Amino acid sequence: MLKFALLVALSALAFAEEPDPKVLSYTLPQNLKWTGTGGNRQAILFGDPAKPGMYAYLVKWLPGNMSRPHTHPTDRYITVIKGTWWLGWGDKYDPSSTFAVHEGTFVHHFANQTHYDGAKAEECIIEIVGMGPADSVPAK
Repeated sequence: MLKFALLVALSALAFAEEPDPKVLSYTLPQNLKWTGTGGNRQAILFGDPAKPGMYAYLVKWLPGNMSRPHTHPTDRYITVIKGTWWLGWGDKYDPSSTFAVHEGTFVHHFANQTHYDGAKAEECIIEIVGMGPADSVPAK
């Protein structure tokens, strides 16, 4: 009986159809298009952060890299997908004073508030969602 149930389950997997493209779309992790150089890489999930409208993208922070103090003109909603993301705030860049948030943490960056962030010892991946244009303005 158990062998029959396993055979039926495996058969169902073997004949599973692709999702109806009128219903949903998906991108497998290995098909994400990562771009960028320097301390991080980005993969756009939808929209365009440089244009008006909603967007979402992934940022892969490479170990030992952080942004410098800056602001954004709109709120941003961020989820830590992998690793530890380090958060700092204010005009003074001081990585040693940053606060650690881990996988699964949700962060709401408020518009026009100075902050900086990145990775320390390990790679970190975050998902950022917001409304564009999402310019980054260096702190003065």
